[in-house]
Amino acid sequence: MSSPEAPESPESIDVLMITYRRPHYTRLTLERLLATCDENMRVWVWHNGDHQETLEVVRSLSDHPRFHRFHHCPENLKLRVPTNWLYTESKGGFVSKVDDDCMMPFGWGETLRKAMRDEPRFGILSCWHFQEEDFVPELAKGKLQTFGSHTVLRNMWVAGSGYLMRRRVVEKYAPIQEDETFSGFGMRAALGGEIVGWYWPPLRQLHLDDPREPLTAIKTDEDLLKELPLSAIKSGVKTRADWIARLKRSAREVQSATIDPSYYTPWRRAVRRGMTKVKKFLGIDRHAY
Repeated sequence: MSSPEAPESPESIDVLMITYRRPHYTRLTLERLLATCDENMRVWVWHNGDHQETLEVVRSLSDHPRFHRFHHCPENLKLRVPTNWLYTESKGGFVSKVDDDCMMPFGWGETLRKAMRDEPRFGILSCWHFQEEDFVPELAKGKLQTFGSHTVLRNMWVAGSGYLMRRRVVEKYAPIQEDETFSGFGMRAALGGEIVGWYWPPLRQLHLDDPREPLTAIKTDEDLLKELPLSAIKSGVKTRADWIARLKRSAREVQSATIDPSYYTPWRRAVRRGMTKVKKFLGIDRHAY
């Protein structure tokens, strides 16, 4: 299940997919990922746990010429450890991760790689995982920035699926820390001077855990509760409508968030955390204003 090491190249892209226990999604997303890869892209798969049906799906695709390396971890180590595994083991000029609930658009690798080649200041560029209806021009217009022939919806972080990241960012900022998400990792890179954001016009990855997607498995509230997405668990949502509202709110948050680095300094973040605790204690809804 592992192909010989390809020659190291500044053009090569190593892409990680972490699988767990979603065989239907895994077949859709891994097949699509492999189909979108060119000869300079290699797919690495880390499987958490022992869900046999999902393992069978992964193994059935392991003979694909773009399938590079497989690692099976009997326990569920979630996301951080497998991602750091890729960052440590990969020698590609770029690294990426695609979630097992995201279907990538054709040409994404070539487009983002060309942008990186043309603009050395780009550190992490991502495909857009929200719906077209979630784009709010009035919010985003101040953050759309053009660099030569490329436009980026700039932010201090992106989500952990569908991004392309330079090797230098890995070498300077990896690993992802124990108390850190990929968004936090991206913020460290942005604060260090890397340009981070979503390529624009958007390269749209289909987020299958968005109930508005035609291919989603979340058709009812019962579907949602059977296997809550990790971000839904963290958000405390219980219904399909709540989850859609949370996704819409997330899209608005990334379009309206400031890119002023001083806003994210440790002392200002500490003040905001303190204010959030006070509002929670007083019963004030932070989304009401």
